[in-house]
Amino acid sequence: MKISTAEKNGVTPKTIETIGLLVAQIPWPSRRQAMAEVTTMLLDGKPRVAEDVFGWSRSTVELGMNELRTGISCVNDLSNRRKQKTEEKYPEMLADIHSIMKSECQADPQLRTTLAYTNMSASAVREALLAKRLDGRASALFADDVKFITHHTTVNITPSNTTGAG
Repeated sequence: MKISTAEKNGVTPKTIETIGLLVAQIPWPSRRQAMAEVTTMLLDGKPRVAEDVFGWSRSTVELGMNELRTGISCVNDLSNRRKQKTEEKYPEMLADIHSIMKSECQADPQLRTTLAYTNMSASAVREALLAKRLDGRASALFADDVKFITHHTTVNITPSNTTGAG
């Protein structure tokens, strides 16, 4: 019968649970280094065993071991860990949507506001964008992205400067 590395080194299930709870309370990036130290001392420096025993990501443990070995701590850039908004990916798209919707807009019947209203659906705007073929940008659009943009976009009606004097 095969003996696990944890059993071979005398690590009990209670110890495993206690170490897991303590390491979870340490903030990053010190947590990676703590994981690496525990793995080195108790599990013979085997990140795969740490993954099985503690449930830690072995790549995280490996990174912590490399940080300990080199003395260089990796910086977490959490601000870039998100999906870009459609407006950020395609900055010109908002102007394109405005140009498509401008012809379909109508003013408030009581003229109480300068906002324009439209009955154009998000899928119709998407189809219009695809029909324009906006240099290949529109083919990557999803209906949800366009729907979000169209529901959060207002078109201002600007009065024309036609005075009749010529």
